Amino acid sequence: MSESDDLVPGPDEIVIDVAACGVCRTDLQIVEGDLDARMLPIVPGHQIVGRVLRVGEGVSTWSIGDRVGAGWLGGACGTCEYCRSGRENLCADAVFNGWDRNGGYAEQAAVRADYALHIPPSFDDVDAAPLLCGGIIGYRSLKISGIRPGGRLGLYGFGASALLAMQVALHWGCDVFVATRSPIEQQRAIEMGAAWTGSYHDRPPVALDAAVTFAPVGYVVVEALKSVARGGTVAINAIHLDRVPTFGYDLLWGERQIRSVANFTREDAAEFLALAAEIPIRTVPDIYPLGDANLALQRLKDGLVRGAAVLVPER
Repeated sequence: MSESDDLVPGPDEIVIDVAACGVCRTDLQIVEGDLDARMLPIVPGHQIVGRVLRVGEGVSTWSIGDRVGAGWLGGACGTCEYCRSGRENLCADAVFNGWDRNGGYAEQAAVRADYALHIPPSFDDVDAAPLLCGGIIGYRSLKISGIRPGGRLGLYGFGASALLAMQVALHWGCDVFVATRSPIEQQRAIEMGAAWTGSYHDRPPVALDAAVTFAPVGYVVVEALKSVARGGTVAINAIHLDRVPTFGYDLLWGERQIRSVANFTREDAAEFLALAAEIPIRTVPDIYPLGDANLALQRLKDGLVRGAAVLVPER
């Protein structure tokens, strides 16, 4: 995008020469107004991979030419009770790339240097991009769900984030049960090693220790709750969700929990990227030239993206 040419980094910022940027459902929700605008006009995109092009005053941790990434969390205050207790994802003054700050649907992007991410060398740019939102937040969702190695995990929805979370769960020796409306996604889940697949209204053959919902519709949360054993947690991997329908207390009784997953921390990012390289996680990029960003978003909305859409600037 010409609007991003010759970006000048501010103090403590770097400018990234964008090589790839993942397309996320959150981008779609921002573009369509499901999430209230924080800044207009705005360049979307928060799964950015590239090289450091320019370094701002005060930056000592990055040099020109370094490979770098940037995710959803673009900065936090660093001084509030949440930041000081390792929960910067909950900071009231947190800012987000592609929502509060111009993001990566561009040839260049300026980001805070202290929130930039180190990309494992084993991933190329296009394969790394989907890791930086769906991957990291999917990993945090697993942590929030409380699933333990060898446990029984439900995944409700099987898009880009669930594809990555499943690989982590399988690496931990979990039995994974996948609920999705799509027969194609059900088949893909089986091929990846799912113990069972079904629709949202189907019940797995065993009670689940934990579940993560990825579909941005409220009734799926209730369907997941119906399948969770006593003491289990349903973690909601969504920044926007339509109305959760009413349900009987008997579904929640037995110390079941429903928890939201809000953003991620830099610690989550470092843990996940190291784990992704160790496993190694495989992404399924669906590549589009930057000029086709609207097409990629439309195909995402229509459920036509296999894996994760990734934009690549044309040079």
